[in-house]
Amino acid sequence: MNDKILSVSRRTRSTPFTSRVEAAGVKAYTIYNHMLLPTEFVNFEDDYWHLCEHVQVWDVSAERQVEIKGPDAMRLVQLMTPRDISKTEDLQGKYAPLCNEYGGIINDPIVIRHAADRWWVSIADSDVKLWAQGLATGLKLDVDVFEPDVFPLAVQGPKAEELVARLFGKSVRGIRFFRGEMLDFEGHPLYVARSGWSKQGGFEIYLDKPELGEALWDKLIKLGEDLNVRPGCPNAIERLESGLISLGNDIDDSNNPFECGLDQYIDLDNDIESLSLPALRQLAGQQKRQLTGLIFDQKKTIQQSNLRVEGQFVGELTSQAWSPRYRKQLAFAMMNRDYLDSNSSIEIEGVLGQITELPFSVEVLSA
Repeated sequence: MNDKILSVSRRTRSTPFTSRVEAAGVKAYTIYNHMLLPTEFVNFEDDYWHLCEHVQVWDVSAERQVEIKGPDAMRLVQLMTPRDISKTEDLQGKYAPLCNEYGGIINDPIVIRHAADRWWVSIADSDVKLWAQGLATGLKLDVDVFEPDVFPLAVQGPKAEELVARLFGKSVRGIRFFRGEMLDFEGHPLYVARSGWSKQGGFEIYLDKPELGEALWDKLIKLGEDLNVRPGCPNAIERLESGLISLGNDIDDSNNPFECGLDQYIDLDNDIESLSLPALRQLAGQQKRQLTGLIFDQKKTIQQSNLRVEGQFVGELTSQAWSPRYRKQLAFAMMNRDYLDSNSSIEIEGVLGQITELPFSVEVLSA
């Protein structure tokens, strides 16, 4: 990693947990939704093994909430996504791609229903609030759209359930995936959901009282001492192994959900009012690109992002990392369908890579 300085100002907002993250020796940040998001503590590989074997506390305050509140709240959320949200229950979240009128992906958040007239859109890295405000204004919807003071803290890893149960009680163990409960911390109710940006299992605690941030962090660290708890962050190695897509890295608004393997979250046949559905119905089955996986047996960081075969552009490499578990270099690439239809491998910078579907299967990785 090149040593560079990140200039922090009011535009790069800190969080209620920043003092604890700094004290824990964070080595790197990225900017995500105009906020500081830790990316490394010890090193990527050490952080990876610890996440997979123990439990970590992540400051993911950069996972901002766009609150949509008012009589037309549910209508606006449905307009923004082609996934049917009509059966979403209170305190339930759903992964719901947000798409524009051309079918392009604006964001891929979890939408959380607190009530029929109050929703949180828990966003990846793009300015969804401005888009939602524009739709509300243009369509004269009776809603307020704003960013509340909510700062998610994730607890991730195989020991996460035990740690969160120690803090909030045994009812945590009954929370299903993408479901949540309002649980008490120091006399204040917090939304706690089984979710998080890893496949290691865990929870997200949505802190809406910033002055409790340091106490919440400290309590989790103290309760998890015998569990080998430590601060962590989303990990690039674990993300690729798990096939988790990163908005802005792997996909953007030039891509539609079909190109990204998100077909199951698009309700083409449902009678719902969604801004993108007319375009997506036309695009179904017509995609010329596909996000796919690449596996290389040799540890090598690919320098070129534009992939060419005999001078012909065939795709773009979007993310990559060395997997210490499988001893393979893993990558995501947005590939042309014409190439995929007739090829199962690609040579890049003298290294032959196997093309495979996402998410990677354990059988393919272990081969």
